[in-house]
Amino acid sequence: MNKLTKVGCSALCGSLAAISSASAGDLTVTGGADLTWISTGGSTQAPTTGNPIGIGSNFNLKGSGELDNGWTVDVTTAFTNVGAYSAANVTLGMGGLGKLNFNQGNSGNGIAAFDDKMPTAWEESWGAGQATGVRLALGSGASQNVMYTTPTVLGTTLTLTWAPEYGASDVSDKGTKDANTAWADSYDATININPSLGTEILSGLNVFAGGSSIQAVKQNFTNIDDKYEAVGGVTYDIGPLSLGVQWSGDYTGVDAVDSGNAGVYNLYKNVAFGVAFNVSDDLSISYNEWKAKQAGYTRTETVQKTTGDRTMDIASLQASYTMGGASFRIANSKVDNKAHVVNDNQETTTFSLGLAF
Repeated sequence: MNKLTKVGCSALCGSLAAISSASAGDLTVTGGADLTWISTGGSTQAPTTGNPIGIGSNFNLKGSGELDNGWTVDVTTAFTNVGAYSAANVTLGMGGLGKLNFNQGNSGNGIAAFDDKMPTAWEESWGAGQATGVRLALGSGASQNVMYTTPTVLGTTLTLTWAPEYGASDVSDKGTKDANTAWADSYDATININPSLGTEILSGLNVFAGGSSIQAVKQNFTNIDDKYEAVGGVTYDIGPLSLGVQWSGDYTGVDAVDSGNAGVYNLYKNVAFGVAFNVSDDLSISYNEWKAKQAGYTRTETVQKTTGDRTMDIASLQASYTMGGASFRIANSKVDNKAHVVNDNQETTTFSLGLAF
């Protein structure tokens, strides 16, 4: 890690410096590289692996400072593959009043923080080399947003997130953006509880839930309704063992009352569970499953429901070994009814070398 000191926070925060003068802060640079090799087979659609070598290189810039009143300011800018700018967020820590986060691009706020909290040795079951088409509960986190986080009281933390003009492109300072899409504002609320009650046995228990509502612009798009998403689950850590289960649902808002959407699935239900075990300080293994079902269906009297099992099943067995700044990972993942296409089954083995600096 390289650290640049004595960088004025006002240079990093722009107008936020007007709240109060800031003392000199720090700017840190962190990053790493990820090399992968993927072997794909078993699909009825006869997939072609093509070039199996993948390279991921990324780094983050993080600045921090403190205001005269004791509040803190953190700024993070992320760069991913091929040096592309991908995300930025500004966090204002207000002491006992909680935190405000202005988020752009990293999909980590609102219910997106709970899209998949299952314990794993490396990646999510659907994220280790498979293009599964899983519909995650993302809510306002999928758009530029503002999130307020309460202080943690009795192990409980609440968040409230608002994304104006959902789906609009990320906007720089002194600018605005009209999405001109079917969606208006979106609102998320989440709760995370660690009910330890001062006991050791419950210290690893975590309960979480959240919901999101995305408003439809009905006067411009009459064949849609408001969109709703929800997620909830439990994780539990006890010694080297971690367990978890969660549920989520997504009502897309697609309506067949007006033309263009008869015979479309508009409700998705997901259930996931995972178990991870730390064999040692360096070696961990995990097994995860994700089941996604197409449920709701828009139709008219002349349209019949498509036959076949529309439940997508994903299973992934993973292992990770860390040696200093290097991590060696392997994942064997299998998906049935990939992207909800009946009998399209595929198996993928991914090897990964991660390097951190």
